[in-house]
Amino acid sequence: MRPTRAAATVAIVLSATCAGGCSGSDQGQLRVSAAASLRPAFDDYAANAFPDDQIQQSFAGSDQLAAQIVQGARPDVFASANTQYPEELYARGLLEKPVVFARNRLVLAVPADSGIRSVADVAEPGVSVVIGNPSVPIGAYTHKILARLPASEGSAILANVRSQEPDVSSIVGKLTQGAADAAFVYVTDVRATAGSVRAIPLPDSLQPEVAYGIGVLSHAPDPELARRYVQGLEPGGSGVRYLRQAGFLPPG
Repeated sequence: MRPTRAAATVAIVLSATCAGGCSGSDQGQLRVSAAASLRPAFDDYAANAFPDDQIQQSFAGSDQLAAQIVQGARPDVFASANTQYPEELYARGLLEKPVVFARNRLVLAVPADSGIRSVADVAEPGVSVVIGNPSVPIGAYTHKILARLPASEGSAILANVRSQEPDVSSIVGKLTQGAADAAFVYVTDVRATAGSVRAIPLPDSLQPEVAYGIGVLSHAPDPELARRYVQGLEPGGSGVRYLRQAGFLPPG
């Protein structure tokens, strides 16, 4: 039996509707590119707040993720460990107006059994230090800390630097693997090691302003779900609890 004209019309409409792909499910699909330091909080957020959606999250240095977007990558959401990269993408028309959703603090991190007790100890000859590459937020923040130390102390610590890593996960990895004696990381990263790394607090006079920015990509594949994801991380949202559990501070 040949299909009626009405049936053919319905088939055409369905075909056009599914041009982007139909799975027969109402499940949403979202791609998130986020700073490496956000992994624990964002993994918990995605698993608990979006159980019926496919949330694909990629974690790396904020500079690397921003560069990928400039080069044509199109996730739905971009979250950075600073405000600089989201604002630059917004200026390029690649990101909707970003918002600050969390803050953090830096600490000096050492293996749990280390004899290092202060920043001054890290300036001693023979200490192996690892920091972030200056282009990644953790590296830029670290250089601000070193610049605020007495000149001789800051120079001595820089002389002890053995490597500059592309993201904070790599820095922490050096510590947990015994490849470094000390590093400057976020306090949230120390908490995520479950005791294998110890944090030495830094005074307020050394602390840089650490603010995390997030935004929805312009022409995001799923803008509605993307905006819901971002809104959940703003004050009062369902994702705030996971940020606090990971040690992140309120945005303001």
